[in-house]
Amino acid sequence: MKVEIEAKPVFAYLKVELQPGEKIIAESDAMATMSAKLDMEAKFNGGLLRGLVKKIFGGESLFVNHFTNNTQEIMHLTLSQPTPGDIQVRELNGESYCLQGGAYIASDPNVKLGVKWAGFGSLIGGEGLFKLMVSGHGNVYFGAYGGIIEHEINGEYIVDSGHLVAYEPTMKLKTQLSGGLLSSIFGGEGFVMRVEGKGKIYLQTRNISGLASWVNKHL
Repeated sequence: MKVEIEAKPVFAYLKVELQPGEKIIAESDAMATMSAKLDMEAKFNGGLLRGLVKKIFGGESLFVNHFTNNTQEIMHLTLSQPTPGDIQVRELNGESYCLQGGAYIASDPNVKLGVKWAGFGSLIGGEGLFKLMVSGHGNVYFGAYGGIIEHEINGEYIVDSGHLVAYEPTMKLKTQLSGGLLSSIFGGEGFVMRVEGKGKIYLQTRNISGLASWVNKHL
């Protein structure tokens, strides 16, 4: 399988080339174009019960699409995300990684998707009650609104609410005010997320909630 990320960082999409017998799994609304002979099958995202949990608590679709090349020819597929922005790939070698709800786009067949409790602090910080856990072997592709920034941390790092896309499962997230009470309210920052631990995190340069608030002010 050959997967390339095209049109980075503003309107990124996945250009997939499937050899005979190869398969890729993607979100239910991710397909933009595909070869006419490529087989597409919708399946519950980890079974009915797990699919419902991921949809309600993880921000993902109830169904995922399995694209399989059952021909003897090379087939092509393009996958995208709902909002304009960047796409990143993370290779898993038996470990797990955390994605924020809605970030998942596609993965290799041996990558498993699950959800785990993130805590009420995460909800207050705009990151949701649950986090999406990807694990297993293979590549997982995730996207974000705006550009994606990679950052290595060893200790503590402050991230504005709604900008954290992915992080190591061993990291701890704590929600706090950006400053003092008055500064947090009148400075416009409100709550921020304190990320503690060691490893790589991915951040998005834009916040879809911020866009929605800006649009509402001008309606």
